[in-house]
Amino acid sequence: MDMTGNGSDALGLLEAALPSPARRTIDALEEGGYESWCVGGFVRDALMGRPVHDVDIATAAPWQEAARVLAAAGARVHETGTAHGTITAVVDGEPIEVTTFRVDGTYRDGRHPDSVTFVSSIEDDLARRDFTVNALAYHPRRGLLDPFGGRGDLEAGVLRAVGDPRRRFEEDALRILRACRFASQLGFALDEAAYQAAVSQKSLLARVSRERIARELDGFVCGDHVHDALLATVDILSFVLPELVAMRGFEQRTPYHIYDVLEHTAWVMQHSPAEPVARWAALCHDMGKPAAAFTGPDGVGHFYGHAAVSVALATGLFERLGMPTAVREAVLALVRRHDDVIEPTPRSVRRALNRLGGDPGLFRALCALKRADALSQAPRCAPRAQLADELVEVMERVLADEGAFTVRGLAVDGRAVMALGIPQGPAVGDALQAALEAVMDERVPNEPKALETFIRETCCEQAPSSKEPSCRSTTP
Repeated sequence: MDMTGNGSDALGLLEAALPSPARRTIDALEEGGYESWCVGGFVRDALMGRPVHDVDIATAAPWQEAARVLAAAGARVHETGTAHGTITAVVDGEPIEVTTFRVDGTYRDGRHPDSVTFVSSIEDDLARRDFTVNALAYHPRRGLLDPFGGRGDLEAGVLRAVGDPRRRFEEDALRILRACRFASQLGFALDEAAYQAAVSQKSLLARVSRERIARELDGFVCGDHVHDALLATVDILSFVLPELVAMRGFEQRTPYHIYDVLEHTAWVMQHSPAEPVARWAALCHDMGKPAAAFTGPDGVGHFYGHAAVSVALATGLFERLGMPTAVREAVLALVRRHDDVIEPTPRSVRRALNRLGGDPGLFRALCALKRADALSQAPRCAPRAQLADELVEVMERVLADEGAFTVRGLAVDGRAVMALGIPQGPAVGDALQAALEAVMDERVPNEPKALETFIRETCCEQAPSSKEPSCRSTTP
């Protein structure tokens, strides 16, 4: 890829990626007499050949003038951030964020500028940005503007701050985590100055809200290059993820592992689907190993009970970050069950589904975690990845044959049980649970008549000292 000068390859990528609503917005502003450029992530991602999403435009127009010009051109205009010179124009149904050229004042809270000054120069606007790869601007006719060498850094795969990295991070501490996220998403490495500044100033993250931290970490864990990024930035991430510290360098000393806990975890993340539940479960699944570890007389390491410790650590982590309940519960279920032995048989799969609340999607996620875990251990363990795939196939057959793995899936319900003479109360639940155990063990088919017969024979016998029916436990 030619990213030197206004090379034709680079301009071709930008030209092809620019959506027509963004082009119309630039044209309208410039026809109104205001210089305007595409800036930010759109330029970076287009040059890299990555999918592009939102397009941001920087303009010399004061926001009031930008609103007037764009409204006259037929756009719907919303005043979304006028204190910082930002409006959002909806053009052909697409939202375009338009911001007046500006420079930022001091950042006394380490997150937001106390003031902004609107300027007339795009170069001054680019100078306030975080990294050189984000300080690029593109115009359909004037080409690519690169005052800080961002194209060269894109080509080299380097994250370098615009100006002094310590100042950039002091202005906005979240940029420290943005650097980690870009490393994971783009596969870039922080240059030495940015890395040292991030490590030495990571305590500034205490000023940042947990919601913003969690959002950046979500992007980090779902990155295409998460393995390399986790190992490269662990000393930075440790301020918000202190659980990583004990994992780094902790040798596992078993025939099944060739990596320490942190690198094993990094590989499990890399081999897992790039979505939050899967990647957070991969990050957390072995967090408890250092605390649970002991070495046997033969020198082999053991980690009995580490899943429970991992759950406890992950629970604290998610509470600290304010993670959504649905994500937290799904991840904790996967961490709790990641070491469960599940045979590729309908009986074993039904019981595993039952332990997961009957959620097939969660079972698939568990199998994906087991597969990634096997691929991240010693080579001798790699064939176990195939077992995870077999478990999914067995589950599909279980779902197809409509066999029950929760009480809700039984062909009888509480009313049917009470019609057999069992009074309302706990005995009804006991009868249904006994029936479920029998169905999961394939001792009784999931059919109304067969289940009624089973319940009548096993749960409707008179207890010796009571006229109340009692249910015998049939759990193996």
